[in-house]
Amino acid sequence: MATGKPGFKDRLLKVVGKISSSRHMVALRDGIAQAVPLIIIGSVFMIIGQFPIQAYLKFMAHTFGSHWNVVIQQITFASFDLMGLVAVIGISYNLAKSYKDIDPLPASLVAMCGFFLTIPFTMHKDGTFWIPLAQLGSTGLFIAIIIGLFLTDFYVWMIHKHITIKMPASVPPAVSNSFAALFPGFFCLLLVWIVRLAISFTPIETIPNLMQFIFKPISAVGTSLPGALLCEFLISFLWLFGVHGANVVSGIMMAFWLQAMQQNAAAFAAHKALPHIVTQQFFDNFVHIGGAGATLGLAIMMIMFAKSDEYKTLAKLEIAPAFFNINEPLIFGFPIVMNIYIALPFIIAPLANVLITYGAMATGLCAKTIGVMVPWTTPVVISGYLATGHISGAITQIVCLAVDALIYVGFFKKADKKKIQEGLAMENK
Repeated sequence: MATGKPGFKDRLLKVVGKISSSRHMVALRDGIAQAVPLIIIGSVFMIIGQFPIQAYLKFMAHTFGSHWNVVIQQITFASFDLMGLVAVIGISYNLAKSYKDIDPLPASLVAMCGFFLTIPFTMHKDGTFWIPLAQLGSTGLFIAIIIGLFLTDFYVWMIHKHITIKMPASVPPAVSNSFAALFPGFFCLLLVWIVRLAISFTPIETIPNLMQFIFKPISAVGTSLPGALLCEFLISFLWLFGVHGANVVSGIMMAFWLQAMQQNAAAFAAHKALPHIVTQQFFDNFVHIGGAGATLGLAIMMIMFAKSDEYKTLAKLEIAPAFFNINEPLIFGFPIVMNIYIALPFIIAPLANVLITYGAMATGLCAKTIGVMVPWTTPVVISGYLATGHISGAITQIVCLAVDALIYVGFFKKADKKKIQEGLAMENK
């Protein structure tokens, strides 16, 4: 007999839904996303400067000089190495915007100044200060997240407590807003400065050193095979209940995966061994082939074997988007959400991709990702080659896709058979 009390599934969905839609999680996700266009732009010029074909490299060096690629990749340095700076501004802006009566621009500028204040400057003999560019990139991404979230909340709290300078109504809004941010901005920067000063008297010495000490174990787990398997399981599991699993998990882990991506890019540019297998491109281009759940294999099986009219129609509608890793028509049209017939392969297929890709890269059968931010909508084979700079990336994707299709085919045929039976039952009524 129903008691009216929510079950475990309902309680879980409620908790996960609150987390994924919370203002801080949304600000974190959208703020870091602000840096993605810059990373893609930098990746384009990285490909131009490091395109892995010897004949091309020799031609460019002969035509434009031996240092031509250094000049080309100045744009890469000016985009990749600003990832943290753009993120702190984006996170702070989006978080401040989510509150009522808060001008997000001054809040984001204060957060930006606070972010700069965490960086250990180097003073030269001529009295000039030098900022290590790496701290503005992925190396400072964790600091950017903390500053963007917590310092902005502190700023908003002071605004709501009216710790501001109020100007007469006759003063233009731009001037009034600037003065309104004066006291909150002062105390925000004072707080960061006090923390910086306190840490300088410890053996850790700097805020970046402290962040590295705190997050290094988490980063090591997040970029490991067990960490990749756990993250991918959670992404698929949450999608089965209609929750955007990638938004929840990537919102937490993206900082680690982007940092691993940039470290690979730096190593590739220096012609050194690539340190990481698990990066943002590992998931975007090798695990999520067709989208979450690796559903391109399912879409292909539907085109080949669907017998029910409903799945035949859906397959024709989904096959094109699936090649661009867009699978919402399948997730909600099949549907995959809350569907016991397809839940198991939806979880197993991307986990198989993790194992296949990780194993291939670890053993050298497939080149590791070189730090190029290939858009997640790039079709399979093309994305594999661009992400690794090697044909082995494309081959690995084909192997993963074939395995995904084999995993899905039996389960799909059962679901298709059930759909036919349902149609016959409706006709006989």
